[in-house]
Amino acid sequence: MEEEDEVLVFVDSPNKKLYCRLCDSVFKDPVIVSCGHTYCKSCVQAKSDGVCPVDEQRLVVMVANIAVSEQIGELMIHCKYGCCYDQALKKYIADPTRCPMKLRMSQRKDHESDCDFMPVECPNNAGCPQLLKKDLDDHLRSCNHVNCPYKKYSCDFIGTQEEMEEHLKSCRFEGMKDFIHRIDEKVADLQMHLNQKDQEIEFLRSMLGRLSERLENMEKNVEMRFCSFSELVDRNQNKIFDEILDNRKDISALSEEMSQISMRINLGATAGAYDPISMFKCKGTFVGHLGPVWCLCTMGDYLFSGSTDKTIKVWDTSSSYKCVKTMEGHTGIVLALCTYGNKLFSGSQDCNIIVWNVDTYESSHIIKSNDNPVCTLVAASNMLFSGSLKVIRVYDVHTYELKKELTGLNHWVRALAATNEYLLSGSYQTVKVWNINKLECVRDLETSGGSVYSIAITNHHILCGTYENCIHVWELNTFNQLETLMGHNGTVYALAVLHTASGTKVFSASYDRSLRVWSMDNMICTQTLVRHQGSVACLAVSRGRIFSGAVDSTVKVWQ
Repeated sequence: MEEEDEVLVFVDSPNKKLYCRLCDSVFKDPVIVSCGHTYCKSCVQAKSDGVCPVDEQRLVVMVANIAVSEQIGELMIHCKYGCCYDQALKKYIADPTRCPMKLRMSQRKDHESDCDFMPVECPNNAGCPQLLKKDLDDHLRSCNHVNCPYKKYSCDFIGTQEEMEEHLKSCRFEGMKDFIHRIDEKVADLQMHLNQKDQEIEFLRSMLGRLSERLENMEKNVEMRFCSFSELVDRNQNKIFDEILDNRKDISALSEEMSQISMRINLGATAGAYDPISMFKCKGTFVGHLGPVWCLCTMGDYLFSGSTDKTIKVWDTSSSYKCVKTMEGHTGIVLALCTYGNKLFSGSQDCNIIVWNVDTYESSHIIKSNDNPVCTLVAASNMLFSGSLKVIRVYDVHTYELKKELTGLNHWVRALAATNEYLLSGSYQTVKVWNINKLECVRDLETSGGSVYSIAITNHHILCGTYENCIHVWELNTFNQLETLMGHNGTVYALAVLHTASGTKVFSASYDRSLRVWSMDNMICTQTLVRHQGSVACLAVSRGRIFSGAVDSTVKVWQ
C-alpha cells in the first residue's frame, strides 16, 4: 500500500470550495493566512516565493481554519483497504472485492487501524505469507511457527498451537510462571524508581550549575574589590574590610552548599533520602469525551470540561471520580469555560455563550455574543469578558446586557485573565493591560515570541505563553520584563498557577504533549510531565491538584 495520503477515494466529488488553490487537492490541515485566504499548511510552508496567488500578499500562517477542517472531516470516503490502483486511470479507485466500508474522513484512522482487510504479518514468524487481519485467527490455529511464551527465558520450542499446549505440560518454565511474573513486576518497579532518581539528579545538576555561576560572579566581585583596594583604603578602610569578610562568608557558605549537593548527586541514586522538590505525579485519567478537550474550569469538587464533541461534561473529583452529567446545547466546538457564583458560562465555535445553572446543570440563558467564535471567557467584578476576533465584549454578569466593546486589538483574542484591578488580554504579539473599572487600556506589553496563546497572573508576576514555544514573565507592579522561560518544543497553549508550601508553581501545557512545572522563586523548570498522547490544550487548578485536557480526548489529574 502507498502511504495513507496517496490513497484517497471520495464517495461523491467534494465541493470545489474545499480544494486548495496551491495544490489543487482537498485541503489538508487548512490554515488561514495573513491576507484572509485559506490554504494547506504544508503548501504554505513549501511555496518558494511565499506569495499568495490571489492577491500577491506575503503568506504568513495566522490560525488553523477549524470550520473548513470540520467540513472536510464530514466528507465520505472509501476505506483505503477497499481501493486499488488503476494503471489506466493513473489513480486509486474503489475495489468491490476488498473492504466495502464507506466512512467520514474524521473517522478514517479509527476504522483503518482495525480494518479486517488490513495486511498484517504473522506474529510468530516473518517467513509466513502476508495475511489479511480477518484471516489471522485461522492462520494462527494452523501456524507451524508458534513460539513458547517463555522464549525470552531461553525456551527454544517452536511448533503448532496444539503442540504448544502439549509442550506447556512439560515446559520447565510453566511451573515457575508465578515467580517469573513477580520478578517482572519488581523489575518494572525498579525501572520506575530509577527514572525518578534520574530526574532528581538532573534537578540537582541544574542547581549546581547555578550555584557555580553565582560563585564565579562573587569571585570576580572580590577580585574587582581587591584591584581597587589600595585606592579605597584611605577613604573607607573599615567598610571595605567588612564587605570583604561578608563576601568570604558568602563564598564559604556557597562552597559548603555545593559540596553537599555534589555529595547528594553522587550518592542520591542509592541513598534515596533526599527529595529536592515535591514531585507531581499522574493520579488518574477522566475518559468520556469523543473529541479533543479544549477547555477546563473548576467549582468546588466539580470539574467542567468542553470538547470538540460539542458537549460539556461534569466530573466529580471528590468521591466517585466519574462523569455525573453531560450538558448539551452548543452546535459547535466548546472553546471556553468560566464560572461566577452558581453560574457556568460556556463559549463556542457556534458564536454563542450559554449560561448554565450549576445546581441543576440546565441552560438558563443564551447570549448571542459574536459574529465569530468565542475563543476565551473570564468573569470578574460583576462582568463577563468574551474574547473573539479583534474585540472583547463586556456583559453584565447578572442581566447579560452588553456594556461595552473593547477594540484596538489586531487579531484573535485567545487569552484573558483578570484581577480586582486589571484585565489582561492576549492578541497576536501583544498583551494589553486594561483598567477593569474604567475599561480603558493602560499598558501594552510586547512579546518577541509569536502570538499570545495563554496568560496567567501570580501575586507578583504576569506570564504569557506564545506560539514560539516560550513563556514571557513581567513584574506585576512595574510591568518590567524579567525573564523568558524556554524549554517547550511547541506552542504554549495554557498556563495555571498553584500555590504550595514550597512556593508558587506555574504549570505550562504545550503542543509538544508535555506539562512543565516552573518554580517562580528561581524561574527554572523543576519537572516535566509526559503522559498525554496528544497536544495538551488546557489546564485547571483545584484543591492542590492540576487537571490537564488534551487532544487525546482525556483529562488527567496531577498531584
